[in-house]
Amino acid sequence: MKPIYTKNAPEPIGPYSQAIQAGNFVFVSGQVGKDPVSGALKTENIKAEALMVMTNVKNVLEAAGLTMASIVKTTIFLSNMDDFAQVNEVYGSFFSGNYPARETVQVSRLPLNANIEVSVVAVIE
Repeated sequence: MKPIYTKNAPEPIGPYSQAIQAGNFVFVSGQVGKDPVSGALKTENIKAEALMVMTNVKNVLEAAGLTMASIVKTTIFLSNMDDFAQVNEVYGSFFSGNYPARETVQVSRLPLNANIEVSVVAVIE
């Protein structure tokens, strides 16, 4: 196993890696909308927060030498399922067809009181 790290995504807030490469798979830990430069959580609106989340995911994948097209599975956690349509719009803008498998679940609370968290599994081809 090989840990993946980039300064272009938030520092982990606990004992975990931003991502781990295991064989041909890269498992990206849940990313929230925390700006890696300022450290602030982007919560002005759900679209801005989702954009920061997806940018963080993209940056971790790039540190592993991968792209968003490498994602085979996504899990989206939302604190409010009413945000689904807006999150889906932002999420979809990061892909150009051949979407990964995905589930979206509503949870009662997320780390740092975020409104969205996304984790992904990517494959090295």
